[in-house]
Amino acid sequence: MDYHAKSEPLDSLSTPCAVLGFYQKRKLTPSALALDEQLDGLLQKLLKRDDIEGKPGDILALPHLPEGGIERVILVGLGKKEELKPGTYRKALAAAAKALKDANVKQAASFLHEAEVEGRDAAWQIRQFVEILEASLYRFTQMKSETENHKARLAKLVFQTGADAAKAAIAQGQAIANGMNLAKELANLPGNVCTPTYLAEQAEKVGKKQKKLKVKILDESDLDELGMGAFLSVSKGSHEPAKLIVMEYHGAADKDEKPYVLVGKGLTFDAGGISIKPSAAMDEMKYDMCGGAGVIGTLAAVVEMGLPLNVVGLVPASENLPDGKANKPGDIVKSMAGLTIEILNTDAEGRLLLCDVLAYAQRYEPAAVIDVATLTGACVVALGKVVSGLWSNDEALAGAVLQAGEASFDRVWRMPLLDDYQEQLKSNFADLANIGGPDGGSITAACFLSRFAKEYPWAHVDIAGTAWKNGADKGATGRPVPLLTQYLIDRAAESAAAE
Repeated sequence: MDYHAKSEPLDSLSTPCAVLGFYQKRKLTPSALALDEQLDGLLQKLLKRDDIEGKPGDILALPHLPEGGIERVILVGLGKKEELKPGTYRKALAAAAKALKDANVKQAASFLHEAEVEGRDAAWQIRQFVEILEASLYRFTQMKSETENHKARLAKLVFQTGADAAKAAIAQGQAIANGMNLAKELANLPGNVCTPTYLAEQAEKVGKKQKKLKVKILDESDLDELGMGAFLSVSKGSHEPAKLIVMEYHGAADKDEKPYVLVGKGLTFDAGGISIKPSAAMDEMKYDMCGGAGVIGTLAAVVEMGLPLNVVGLVPASENLPDGKANKPGDIVKSMAGLTIEILNTDAEGRLLLCDVLAYAQRYEPAAVIDVATLTGACVVALGKVVSGLWSNDEALAGAVLQAGEASFDRVWRMPLLDDYQEQLKSNFADLANIGGPDGGSITAACFLSRFAKEYPWAHVDIAGTAWKNGADKGATGRPVPLLTQYLIDRAAESAAAE
C-alpha cells in the first residue's frame, strides 16, 4: 500500500473514491459539506432517504456521482460530534476500511482526519487509519496451497492535507503496521514450522536489512556457559534446541547511550510439559511466542523508522513438551541470578525463560527493561481480551507505558506488585517456587519476575488475553508492537526535546 499526503481543492480533485465523515443527525464534516453543496444537497438527500443518522460505523456508499472528478463517495458515520473519542473513531475507521475493500477501488482520497477526536490531533488520526487499513488487508496465506480470490486490493490512499506532520504520521503508521504484520506472520505459523531455530532465522533476516541492527543467536552451549539453568530446563523435553535471540540496534548518536531493552517470551509451542494442558484449543499454544514475535516486529519497526535510540531485543525461544527428560513437578533448577527455583507446575514455564533473560539484560546497564509475554491465563480472567496487564517497579516507567498504551490504543492496565504476594512463592526446598497457588496468579507471576529485575527500571506486560483472537476470527493481533513502538517513539521525542 502506498500512502501520501496532498492537499487539493475539492472542486478540482480527481479520484476514484473519496472517503468523508458525518456526525449523528446527519451533520457533515467540512469537506463533506462542501461536496454536498457542489452536488446540490445530494448527500443530505440520500442520507435522509436511507434513514442513516451517522452512528459510529454507519456507511453510505455512493457508487456513482453525476459529475466532477470524484467518481464515488463513501460517507462514514462518526457518532455524536461532541462525544467523538479515540475508540469510537477507530470503530469508524474499521468500517471505512471494510467499505473501501468492498468498493473494489485501487485508489482513494481520505478526509476523515478532519474530524475532531477528543485529545487527539490529525496526525494521530492519519496514523490510526494506516494501521487499521493495513490490518484489514492482512491475510495469512503462507500455508495454503490455493489462496482465496479476493477483490482487487486498494493500492494507494491519499490523505487530503498539506500538514507536514502527516508525512511523519504515515511513516510511523506504515512502520508499525509492517512490524505488526511480521509479528502476526510469525505467530500464525504452526509449531512444526516456527521452531526456535526458525524464529532465530527470521530475526537474522531483519538484521540483514540494516547495518545499525546486529543480531546474534546464543545456542544451548552458550546458555549453559552463562548459567541459565532455568531457561535450559524448559527445552529438555523437546528435540528442538533452545535459542536466545539477541537483537542490538544502535540508533543513538552516542553508541554508549544506555539502551532500552525489550524482552519477549518465545515459547514456539507449549504443551505444558509433564503438567500437560487439556487437549481442547491446545493448537492455540503456538501463540505462546507472541511476546517474542512482538519484540522482533518492534525492532523491525524501529529499524524502518530509524529511531535515534539504542534498543536491545532479547527473545528466549524454546518448546515445552513432555518426555522422559522433561522437567518434573518438584524438580529444582538454578537460575542465572543464582536463585534456586522449585518447579511445582511445569506449565508455568514462561517465567523460567524470562527470569534468566532478565538477569542477562543487566549486562546492558539499561535505561529501562520491558518484558512482554503470554504469561498467565489468570490475566485473561482478570482483564479479558481488551487490555494487557502491566506491573512495574518504577513509577516513571509505568506512567510512560500507560501513556504509550493510550496513545497507540494498545492499552494496558496497571496491576499491583505488592510484597504481600511474594509470600505465596515461598518454598520449603528452594529459594522460591515457580507458582504461587490459584489466587492472584497473574500477580504472583509478576512478583516472581520482579525478583530478577531489581537492578533497573522494569515493567512486565502480560499479553495472554490480547495477543491473539480465537473463534471465527482466530489469528494473531500483532499486539504489543504498537505499545512498544509508541513507547520508544516517545523516548526519542523526549531525547530530542532535551537537546
